[in-house]
Amino acid sequence: MAHQFTIAAESRQDAGKGASRRLRREGKIPGIIYGGGEAPTGVAFDANALHRSMAEEAFLSSILNVTLNGKTVQAVVRDYQPHPARRAVLHLDLQRVVATEELRMMVPLHFINEALSKGVKLGGGSVSRLMTEVEISCLPKDLPEYIEVDIEPMELNDMLHLRDLKLPEGVRIPGFEPHTDSDLPVVHLHVLHAAAEEPSAEAGAADAASAPAAEKAGDKAKAADKK
Repeated sequence: MAHQFTIAAESRQDAGKGASRRLRREGKIPGIIYGGGEAPTGVAFDANALHRSMAEEAFLSSILNVTLNGKTVQAVVRDYQPHPARRAVLHLDLQRVVATEELRMMVPLHFINEALSKGVKLGGGSVSRLMTEVEISCLPKDLPEYIEVDIEPMELNDMLHLRDLKLPEGVRIPGFEPHTDSDLPVVHLHVLHAAAEEPSAEAGAADAASAPAAEKAGDKAKAADKK
């Protein structure tokens, strides 16, 4: 079942860095909501409530219900500014959703059944995730929270590309053409290469001890040849 997120926003008139700092001191996060044929509106969110919602992966790839001025509008996260030193958000940009207009969104990839893969279970292979998210385009009603990538059929040295993703109905990858430069690799199941064994300390000591003896034997052989 898809996540349902509802966040409360309040209108704000002040703009600029000074106003944003004041809001943050009051425990709020400044933001803006735009699109949908309406003028951009400056808004503010309760910091604690927003951080709790953003802790969920699905928040960034879901249609949000935003309550503002007594009305509920649907929107998606278009951008956000993270704090440079701690897990916090400094600013949030939302885009209004229009039911008849396609959205372009980044959605996460969920890799499943890795332990059931023959390449892992029987071949001792390792899975390298080459992508963690993918950009998709669809109508708002078709927006998925994530795309599943099934590892179970993969064997050693198998590689899955964008063309192998099973996209939900109504969802496409913009600009994608199979077997071209846009057909990027998504995941690779490869053999683990064991590191070359380093000589032990005892073996090294033995080699060092035998070196002078070998040199002496070589010198004696050269002397015998000269006679």
